[in-house]
Amino acid sequence: MSTLTVKDGTQIYYKDWGTGQPIVFHHGWPLSADDWDAQMMFFLKQGYRVIAHDRRGHGRSGQSSEGNNMDTYAADVAALTEALDLKDAIHVGHSTGGGEVIRYAAKHGKGRIAKAVIISAVTPIMIQNESNPEGVPLSVFDEIRQGTGFNRAQYFYDFPIPFYGWNREGQTVQEGIKHNWWRQGMMGSVLAHYEGIKAFSESDFTEDLKSLDIPVLVLHGEDDQIVPFGQAPRAAALLKNGKLIAYPGFPHGMPTTEAETINKDILEFIKG
Repeated sequence: MSTLTVKDGTQIYYKDWGTGQPIVFHHGWPLSADDWDAQMMFFLKQGYRVIAHDRRGHGRSGQSSEGNNMDTYAADVAALTEALDLKDAIHVGHSTGGGEVIRYAAKHGKGRIAKAVIISAVTPIMIQNESNPEGVPLSVFDEIRQGTGFNRAQYFYDFPIPFYGWNREGQTVQEGIKHNWWRQGMMGSVLAHYEGIKAFSESDFTEDLKSLDIPVLVLHGEDDQIVPFGQAPRAAALLKNGKLIAYPGFPHGMPTTEAETINKDILEFIKG
């Protein structure tokens, strides 16, 4: 296993395959680098160097009791990119990972990041408050906290149904994908997953988005039941050099269920 020990002693697990321009993948909550299998294989075959890490408290990384917040997530990525000396890199993030990409790019990425892709991302901010009246009510995140913190095995077994849109008419549960989601989730720390809910729901990326000069591709499914589609045009509008692609009917977990479409659009953006 390849691991990096960051300054607080937490071990960060990562995969690093191939050569060429690096693409760094940032997974969503509560998953792991394994959620990028369809992208890692595709882009490796296209001649890119592909890298994906398990966020602290997730997957095979260390289960620290501290640092389960967006600033530390981004600092961990910075430590990894410095250790691997990545330059001219493309950073691709899904859901919570999309927020992590934007925070990393804004705070640490100068001189190292060329372009970014955020998919079904939690940017600019998810929670409903005075400045974000269209956001998701706190009660929704409290329900996720309760299920995650105190009934995790069953809650994570049920969560993939809306995540992949399998509760929609005409959709069939793909059992292998469902069990793989559960496997990834249960590998991680219940504490990190619990505290990560605040990180993905309450982190405000408005100023981070405004500060970026690099090209950023925003991809979002219009039938996303986890991160509402309305997040995407708001995020894109804050970017100096942003492009939005909306997918009618696609679910939150579209990098897995709609990998062929997503991979094609990311490749076109990288090459453009």
